[in-house]
Amino acid sequence: MKKNIFPSIISQLILLVFVIVWILPTFGLFISSLRDKDLLANSGWWTSLITNEINEIYRTGKQESQFQQDNFYQIKGNFFNNVKGKKISSFGVTSKSINEYFVGEKAILKNGSEIIVFENGDYIWKSKEPFTNKNGKRIFITATSPPKFTLENYKEVLFKEGVGQAFINTLTVAIPSTLIPLIICSFFAYALSWMKFFGRDTLLAIIIASLVVPLQMSLIPLLSIYNDIGALFNIGAKSYPGVWMAHTGFGLASTTFLLRNFIKSLPHEMIEAARVDGANHYNIFTRIILPLSIPAFASIFILQFLWVWNDLLVGLVFLDQVPSEIILTAKLRELLGSRGENWEILTTGAFVSMTIPLAIFFLLQRYFIRGLVAGSVKG
Repeated sequence: MKKNIFPSIISQLILLVFVIVWILPTFGLFISSLRDKDLLANSGWWTSLITNEINEIYRTGKQESQFQQDNFYQIKGNFFNNVKGKKISSFGVTSKSINEYFVGEKAILKNGSEIIVFENGDYIWKSKEPFTNKNGKRIFITATSPPKFTLENYKEVLFKEGVGQAFINTLTVAIPSTLIPLIICSFFAYALSWMKFFGRDTLLAIIIASLVVPLQMSLIPLLSIYNDIGALFNIGAKSYPGVWMAHTGFGLASTTFLLRNFIKSLPHEMIEAARVDGANHYNIFTRIILPLSIPAFASIFILQFLWVWNDLLVGLVFLDQVPSEIILTAKLRELLGSRGENWEILTTGAFVSMTIPLAIFFLLQRYFIRGLVAGSVKG
């Protein structure tokens, strides 16, 4: 009987769609991080390989640059500072009519002066009377710009003062905040799986219920407790140990739940055979459970590390915003500016910040799916 391959083709097409949906934003983020900030502000990344039409504002030279020639006072210059590639198609002298004149056409201003703008960005501003405008004349231009890629955004992010230190600070927060709950929850998950004691099922139900508690509800109460403890021992509440414990507390429930599902799925006969041979709980845990649970540990390490690395809220609450403690996400927020005027560096900052999580994911990816689905289906 001939096998029907139609369902297989459908499943592969669906998988292909999911892969494209996953990769396309990342690819767009990378392309945007290499684009000129002016082009990025005027068009999407999908237009990065074609010529784009942009609207820009420039100013002519100031009154100090004027000279007299042929009975006219003149100011000459180039809007693009002789940078090649851009071509002006039209220009205007007011914000209401930014495309009023074509290149080479003479524009008459209210004061009787005239200005001509050429395709390559050159301009000539003439007047019979001396120029008195201290800041120059504002000119609106419409120009076409060829595809342009640059590393200026990366230079601004990577070499900006404090970014390197913020990168190290984030590693200082992320590594202990990932390992501490993993170590604690490994013992806890084993106890919930293979040790019999009163209230075990109730304790497991409380852990599952705590997963639905919003993190934001506990931030300020927890910080208040840290302040009381810090005042008691005369130490600062906002410190690395404080943020380590905060991330540990927020990750205990989910880490315990996932590890317990995996450890519980291990063969019962193997544990019983070890007990018959005289192994205690410590020997079973270190010699049997740990080696077999590497996929689960790797997958949970990835999840916890990604959460801590990308966190902003906990870092802002439990750490002082000083150079020795500020984390990468908070530093990128500072570079963005108080009004978001430097938003173009977000694409570059996002791509820089995702390098470490991506490296860890690809390093441990062979364990990831195996660790997540283990224990979910038994056959």
